[in-house]
Amino acid sequence: MATPNETPVSELSYEEARDELISVVSELEQGSATLEQSLAFWERGEALAQRCEEWLVGARARLDAARTAGLGDDANSGDNQ
Repeated sequence: MATPNETPVSELSYEEARDELISVVSELEQGSATLEQSLAFWERGEALAQRCEEWLVGARARLDAARTAGLGDDANSGDNQ
């Protein structure tokens, strides 16, 4: 029986959080953990899911900003012709 990782969730990359979340879900699906262990896994899983969401929201914001900047560049390039 594995135990939840002790690394602070806020320090994990998207890939690390995603991979650990997959492991947590697997542990919970096995159903062999005690109630206390299951609660610890559940809490860790919730935090990991939130961390993944933060990374995805941040990535979406960066993409949107890059697209907006690209559209601005396209509009400005037409002024020089």
